[in-house]
Amino acid sequence: MDTWWLALTFRLGYNTSLVTLGTMLLGAGAGMIGTFILLRKRSLVSDAISHATLPGLALAFILVGLIQGDGRWLPALLAGAAGSAAFGLWAVQRISERTRLGEDAAIGAVLSTFFAFGVVLITVIQSMAVTGQAGLTGYLVGATAGMLASEAQLIALCALAVLLAILGLRREFLMVCFDADFARTQGVPTGRIDLAMLALLMVVVVIGLKVTGLILIVALTIIPPVTARFWSDRPLRMVALAAVLGTLAGYLGVTLSAVAEGLPTGPLIVLAAFALFFVSFLFSPRRGVLASLLAYQRFRRRVHLRQGLLAVARDEPIFDDLTLKVLRRRGYLRRDGVPTLPGRAAARDAEHEERLWALYRERYPEDALQQEHSGLTPIAHVLSPDAIMTLEAELLGDASAGSRA
Repeated sequence: MDTWWLALTFRLGYNTSLVTLGTMLLGAGAGMIGTFILLRKRSLVSDAISHATLPGLALAFILVGLIQGDGRWLPALLAGAAGSAAFGLWAVQRISERTRLGEDAAIGAVLSTFFAFGVVLITVIQSMAVTGQAGLTGYLVGATAGMLASEAQLIALCALAVLLAILGLRREFLMVCFDADFARTQGVPTGRIDLAMLALLMVVVVIGLKVTGLILIVALTIIPPVTARFWSDRPLRMVALAAVLGTLAGYLGVTLSAVAEGLPTGPLIVLAAFALFFVSFLFSPRRGVLASLLAYQRFRRRVHLRQGLLAVARDEPIFDDLTLKVLRRRGYLRRDGVPTLPGRAAARDAEHEERLWALYRERYPEDALQQEHSGLTPIAHVLSPDAIMTLEAELLGDASAGSRA
């Protein structure tokens, strides 16, 4: 626990602190660009890009290894990964635009082909007379523990640049995500914005290879935005929340890996992101499981209360146990089943409101269809006072006509 506290407070060493900061910046950038990709409904594209980086990574390793005998030169490896990822992204777009195949089918074809080619190249690398082959596998699942200070600095700078670019283009990104046609009429170059969005996603995937690996980097671009969706419907707030959640996932994952020796950092980052998702899934006040269960129970009690009051107003027997329980808790029904004075008053009000709703549906059927009325919302919360007064007058007139007849 003491070691973890040192890691959490950035006192465990220079390299660990630098890796933690770089990963936090990466998580923020991944969460932000992942939110736009999620809103654009292109989350699978990040999976295709991540798998498409493998052949470029392997080819760059072969080329650098043949030149200097050791293929582990991070700038060249990242450039190779970016090149093959860009080619894979171009292939997905061309296939989906020029053929009858959908984007999902194009992603599946590119993903499997590029990844298979990359695995073949890695097998070839293992038989080459160069050093550093073992370090190449770290790009598959991440190798943060073996990261050099220069590599951490490069990742941190790239992540910061991506973060600033996303902040600068957030308005255009949101316009294209929600209504590309409207954005086009406002003079926004939607094609270029789409390309910029995917380019930033590609940069995040490429610089995240060393941290989480190409297999798991896609999780860092999907899980934080999905988690943020549990807490907010507003796009910009969702972007900010995804950035915070991605930052927190990177922070917890790296610090935990610094304590638990032998455990890979990339999977721990993804597990930390999933833990945040699971907590939000259970306890979010908007869409969480617990909130949904509580809302269902409240709705169920309201239904039974209404039906029970209507039964009391009409002198009908009540047999349902939950209805009896709700009425007794409200003080509307005694233990022996006899309504109390407050219960009879509430029953008269419920019956009167039900007649108002029935008259409203009869007089204004088209407007009534547009009202989400289940008999549980007070009519004063739905209709204007003037409309209610008109219904009251008509209901009184009908009652007077009925009594004269």
